[in-house]
Amino acid sequence: MVATKKHLMIESNYLESVKNQFTQLKTMGEKAMAQVPENMLNWQYNPETNSIAIIVKHLAGNMLSRFTDFLTSDGEKKWRERDGEFENEPVAPEKIHERWNQGWECLFQVLRVLTPNDLMKTVLIRNEEHTVMDALNRQLTHYAGHVGQIIYICKMIADSHWKSLTIPKKASQEYNQKMGL
Repeated sequence: MVATKKHLMIESNYLESVKNQFTQLKTMGEKAMAQVPENMLNWQYNPETNSIAIIVKHLAGNMLSRFTDFLTSDGEKKWRERDGEFENEPVAPEKIHERWNQGWECLFQVLRVLTPNDLMKTVLIRNEEHTVMDALNRQLTHYAGHVGQIIYICKMIADSHWKSLTIPKKASQEYNQKMGL
């Protein structure tokens, strides 16, 4: 199939959009974690829940596995120890931030070099075929869920000191007026 100029434009716009969405997720996670005392990054509501540190460890493990050699190897690497990502172990705050940044940088390195012509190529995740576009969408929704968990945990920890990451409660009308709605 020959890519038309219009298709390439749509695919290029898709790549920019997905980069923006991943960037927004990373930023929201960082803004949420910045509102939490560093000694609380390992806090768990109960033994069955994940701490921020555990979620970060899982996100980084997933990103490194999925995006290392993205176009040429299965996204589930043999060296990944997924089950270990969910083990509760005290992690130093600087190690949590290092893992966070390492995972996101691996993802963004791939996004910087992908072209519209790559979007319909096939990649494997756990030996299942996905187009590059489907693989990106899969990871975008996966990461959004986990960043949402991080935000929720941060809100619980920050309690009444929480500063909204979007439109604060009871401020929708004011925001809409400001936007001319």
